[in-house]
Amino acid sequence: MTPQTIAVLRVLLEDATTPRYGLDIARQAGLKTGTLHPILARLQEAGWIESYWEDPADHEDQGRPRRRYYRFTGSGATAACQAIARAEATATTGRPLGLHPQPGH
Repeated sequence: MTPQTIAVLRVLLEDATTPRYGLDIARQAGLKTGTLHPILARLQEAGWIESYWEDPADHEDQGRPRRRYYRFTGSGATAACQAIARAEATATTGRPLGLHPQPGH
């Protein structure tokens, strides 16, 4: 589990019930979007988060592209908390920790 992934998980956990869009997550985590999006893809592939595109009617008069929103799956927030705890507990061992898919993914 990389420090960048931990940063993304922490941002998403700030309010686990509120979907966040990519640029907002990147800013809060202190990451560039080129770093963020592969992390989000891995988290989604592992079943920890899900994403959806904003309704075009919600932004058409704002002159910006549609946003893709991300939120935890039912068990994703719990898995994220556990991963952060493991990463903090093993930070001094140097042992890498990976994503573990959730049941059904």
